[in-house]
Amino acid sequence: MKRTMMAALAAAGLFLAAAPAQAQRNGLYEVNGVSADGITYGGTMMMQQVGLASWRVIWQVGEARFEGYGMSAGPSFAIGFTVGERPGMAIFQRADDGSLTGQWTIVGSAGIGTETLIPRDRPAGQPGPATARDRPAAPVPAPAPAQAPAASANPDTPR
Repeated sequence: MKRTMMAALAAAGLFLAAAPAQAQRNGLYEVNGVSADGITYGGTMMMQQVGLASWRVIWQVGEARFEGYGMSAGPSFAIGFTVGERPGMAIFQRADDGSLTGQWTIVGSAGIGTETLIPRDRPAGQPGPATARDRPAAPVPAPAPAQAPAASANPDTPR
């Protein structure tokens, strides 16, 4: 019985070790989203790892810039951010190609937006469409420390 249990554990360990590890990546991502009120938007997000599972993120959507911090756990990635003085949150699931798909909301909002993040700077050898959006671009500069982004008149519009 003990040998059977050890063999089963060893086989499970080999199976788990063979599974590809999914890793969050530093770098620039293309942002495509739909706000809670149905408005489509696009932009970029810069992700920078600042701890074992913690990340600094900066969205650039048009002229608006939003900063937040996130945590990765397996294929899940959660972010807290602010729009002016209002807190918001987002939760994403990472796909095998490194893209992230998720939902976001502003605290007190009546709706939920959706967003997809596509890595622009794919590691060498990783498949992906060969379009201009996939070529590396200059990183989004950090916002001025005391400057808060202008909030939209409608709190349910993109960050």
